[in-house]
Amino acid sequence: MAEASLRTSFVLNISTMTFKGKKIVVVGGTSGIGLATAQQFQQEGAVVTVTGRNAEKLRLAEGMGLAAAAVDSRERPALDLFFAKQGVVDHLVIAASGGKGLGEFATLSLDELREGFDAKFWPHLETLQAAVPFLSAGGSVTLVTACSSAAKMPGTSGLAAMNGALELMVPILAKELKTIRINAVSPGVVDTPWWDFIPQENKAGAFAQFTANIPVGREAQPAEVADAIVFLAGNAYMTGKVIFCDGGLS
Repeated sequence: MAEASLRTSFVLNISTMTFKGKKIVVVGGTSGIGLATAQQFQQEGAVVTVTGRNAEKLRLAEGMGLAAAAVDSRERPALDLFFAKQGVVDHLVIAASGGKGLGEFATLSLDELREGFDAKFWPHLETLQAAVPFLSAGGSVTLVTACSSAAKMPGTSGLAAMNGALELMVPILAKELKTIRINAVSPGVVDTPWWDFIPQENKAGAFAQFTANIPVGREAQPAEVADAIVFLAGNAYMTGKVIFCDGGLS
């Protein structure tokens, strides 16, 4: 009876876990999916810090009541200093991104693809390595990748390589880090500033083209992807997994 009571108590404690008072860092959290995620954690009562490089976006985040820090995720010394100042972190979301690497392979600029890796792949790994000593046991890391890793769409081989490389690491890192849970959310076409390379007047047509074969029939909003990220952070039995929040694209 005592063992059963203890087991029931443990399950109840897990099921009622909240983010209230938890320290959460969202790297790349000043716009798009990162900002939507930070706002959802904030609504749950978490203490949220976002990082970014754009001074104006950082000021806007502060105006929303978020703590904001200017950190370049490509610079390891800056990351080391940032996490040392933060102290213990309960949940980390890495939403660093860049706009390079899209295009059909025959004409794809490999220099631009390298820039894409420099903007996303390496910053994810640098951030995670810098953060590991400060992550609480039982805490979580959620990477934001992209469903180009699995969608097999022409013109996305470079993006597939970049995001697929991160996703392949997730189950291995989950076993290596053990007491820290690590997962990834892999979104599809999302209405974020990532698409700002397309002129505003052409964006609706581009979205219509890119979403033509998506079962849900439209692009996602950042808050819909943020829902998946918050779920992974809050579920204490999820680790080593990649969730495709892509409307069925992949």
